[in-house]
Amino acid sequence: MKITDVKTILLTGPCTLDPYLSEARKLRSAAFIQIKTDSGLIGIGETYAGYFCPEMVPEIVEFFKPILLGNNVDDIPGLWAKMYNCGNFWCRVGLGAIVLCGIEAALWDLKGKQENIPVWKLLQEKWRADFGLSATKGSYHDKLPCYATGGPSNYPLNKLAGKIAFYNSLGFKGAKIGAGAYYKDKGFHIPSDPHEAADLESAKMAYIREQFSDDLWLMMDAHMGNSSTTTWGLDTAMAVAKAMEPYKLFFLEEPLHYTRPDLYSELCKNTTTPIAGGECLTAFCEWQTFLEQDSFNIGQPDASFTAGLNEFMKVAASLHQRGRKIAPHAWGAGASQMQNIHCGFASPNTIILEVAPAYGPLHSEVIGDSLQMKDGYALPPEKPGLGIELTEATIKRYPFQRGSGEFNSVPGKILTT
Repeated sequence: MKITDVKTILLTGPCTLDPYLSEARKLRSAAFIQIKTDSGLIGIGETYAGYFCPEMVPEIVEFFKPILLGNNVDDIPGLWAKMYNCGNFWCRVGLGAIVLCGIEAALWDLKGKQENIPVWKLLQEKWRADFGLSATKGSYHDKLPCYATGGPSNYPLNKLAGKIAFYNSLGFKGAKIGAGAYYKDKGFHIPSDPHEAADLESAKMAYIREQFSDDLWLMMDAHMGNSSTTTWGLDTAMAVAKAMEPYKLFFLEEPLHYTRPDLYSELCKNTTTPIAGGECLTAFCEWQTFLEQDSFNIGQPDASFTAGLNEFMKVAASLHQRGRKIAPHAWGAGASQMQNIHCGFASPNTIILEVAPAYGPLHSEVIGDSLQMKDGYALPPEKPGLGIELTEATIKRYPFQRGSGEFNSVPGKILTT
């Protein structure tokens, strides 16, 4: 089976069918990598870069394409290494590494289809061979808990309660909500003062616990560094984390900017609230500083962002060796979702999975019935490869719209979609 073609497919469609998330974001863009072979098998992968800067992806894919043409998928790490080393001066971390993730995912999809086996089983076998950890036979997980990724905290509070009740009605036992308050007519209010931020989040969590009890798996995403207006310092992050301790959060995500692994480490040492992060980190070498400083209680590698599925597994293994758990991040489209589901099931230290609730057609038409949930838990995927399909009908239905990527609005460049 030889690779005959590699190309990027950019699409734009509804961001979500979730009425609460739709208040803040109407459209999403996605970048899928399609790899064709002379056997007729086609591999599909996704790079999360397509959600942010889709216009940049095709040229990077074209840069790496000649390295793949004429090769088979027997040695995916070897092909990845050739691409990574070719772009050594510019893709050790960052955009090049993120795009490599989508290319490499398509290779794993092909290999799974060729061997008639789900990708998570291939990755699990590789974990055992490479790391010698948890070497018992059989699956690490018969099922994994899932949470609905809820985006902003829609206000007033009774509206936020309606949002969580909506996720419960979809079968989720867990939900992640954003820091601060989001008003449909006024936008975001995220205090930076330590006392004000702690008071707002305490009142929010007390209300949610009163409405839904401690049985709800509850997470908060601070999104720090992902906004052009508010980024907490250690004092505010510490005040919020301390204020969250009575409310038994599953984790507090991204309470600090990713430029400060030392502050993340300090925060972890001084609160019982589990601190999570890592969705914005790319190759393993970028993760190393955070790993060595124990910056996260729970790591959140993203298998459409963290340079490749094999790099994801290296990050997960390092966290496992340090006694840390992972909760894969997943907010790309359908292939991204399944890449993270497969990596989650391949890693023995996965504690929970992120799933887009009421997801839109760029999820549903790609995933089909490959993602199965029961009583709030995801079941191991059974189809060969990643279990995804990108049909010509989907491609025609959702043509790409330039400017549909998400970014932080600043003077001169304002996000309108």
